Amino acid sequence: MRHFKSDGVDIAYIDEGSADEPPILLIHGFASNVEVNWVSTGWVDALRKDGRRVVAFDNRGHGQSEKLYGLSNYGAPLMAEDARRLLDHLSIDRADVMGYSMGARITAFLAVNHPARVRSAIFGGLGIRMVTGVGSPEPIAAALEAPALEDVKDPVGRAFRSFAEQTGSDRKALATCLRSARAKITPEVLAMLHMPILVAVGTDDPVAGTPDDLVDLIPNARAFHIEGRDHMKAVGDRTYKAAVLEFLKEDA
Repeated sequence: MRHFKSDGVDIAYIDEGSADEPPILLIHGFASNVEVNWVSTGWVDALRKDGRRVVAFDNRGHGQSEKLYGLSNYGAPLMAEDARRLLDHLSIDRADVMGYSMGARITAFLAVNHPARVRSAIFGGLGIRMVTGVGSPEPIAAALEAPALEDVKDPVGRAFRSFAEQTGSDRKALATCLRSARAKITPEVLAMLHMPILVAVGTDDPVAGTPDDLVDLIPNARAFHIEGRDHMKAVGDRTYKAAVLEFLKEDA
């Protein structure tokens, strides 16, 4: 992976393709990274075969990017600025942007704060709970800080602790990220987004909330239901990939 400084924070990224291909920026979910979210799931290959320049980065506190331990070092609006600075670093004026779960929130803030930089957006793994919230982060943060997986009783916390261990994550950095201030995304703000938006959520996903209710708040949005997939398995689903590739073609 390559590296650049985002306001002094070291950010690891990939840039596959050439400047004459349409760019798409990928923003992964919590406790994940570029390799887990986008490479091993086949997304990078699928988008490259579709003739797209693929840019993706490890969010601060994740993967090969810098680990930070202060609450003020995180939050979706701040992490969206890492995305914007990466586009600046690569001299990309405008890109399609796809985020999954936490990455969808980051994508939303990028679109809200820098609409001219986002040609279209895909919110994966996050429906109406982008607005209503996904609940208290404390059970997951506590699970990440527990001495061992066996000590975690909360089922959601246990799932994220297990995932963090599988991805070799810095669990202290992740817990800090979770506890940082959560800026709200309101219906009024979403109503200001006019770029094409696809909201894709698994039909068995208890985390995301319904995509349809989120779509109702956004002028130029549509929903895609990833049939039979939960929050973890939806990200690599082939029908999800097909829907995204079609969406990108339709709105070219």
